Amino acid sequence: MTLLRTLVALAALAVAAPVSPLVAQALDRPGTILIMRHALAPGVGDPSGFRLDDPSTQRNLDAAGRAQARAIGERLRAAGFDPDRVLTSRWRRCSETAELLDLGPVEPFPALDSFFGRRERRAEQTEDLRHFLADLPPDHRVMLVTHQVNITALTGVVPRSGEILSLAVGPEGEVEVLERIPPR
Repeated sequence: MTLLRTLVALAALAVAAPVSPLVAQALDRPGTILIMRHALAPGVGDPSGFRLDDPSTQRNLDAAGRAQARAIGERLRAAGFDPDRVLTSRWRRCSETAELLDLGPVEPFPALDSFFGRRERRAEQTEDLRHFLADLPPDHRVMLVTHQVNITALTGVVPRSGEILSLAVGPEGEVEVLERIPPR
């Protein structure tokens, strides 16, 4: 086994550790909203020449990121999390993370797209996301996969790759972080 494969296997085992009983209880309740930073994708931002319609021009998951996403999905399924919807940024590192979680059909949702290179979009996108979350049916379970900048704008938290936040959302879109689920 190569060193890279060994590291990927160890990372997958570490990530596959079960969630705590408190987190498992939270995942099982109606109305659970989870927001996740995409799995490991080396680098920062996107390369010059980035095009949304061409994943080869983007910063993408590596083997460790793909293993991390699969293991996180396994942990969530084992804890009983069965979302009504899985929504993702259209960036490939997010959509691939969402697909590898294997929690259900994945829907692109532009309010989750990165505004890292277009900071002027921050307020509008964050407000769109707040309104969407506030309008969800109260018993709806949702998994959102997005970028660090989006999560930080919404919650004030700077998540690690693969980290998940459990959210409570008020009627006006005010957001409270209930739990932080580390990527392990």
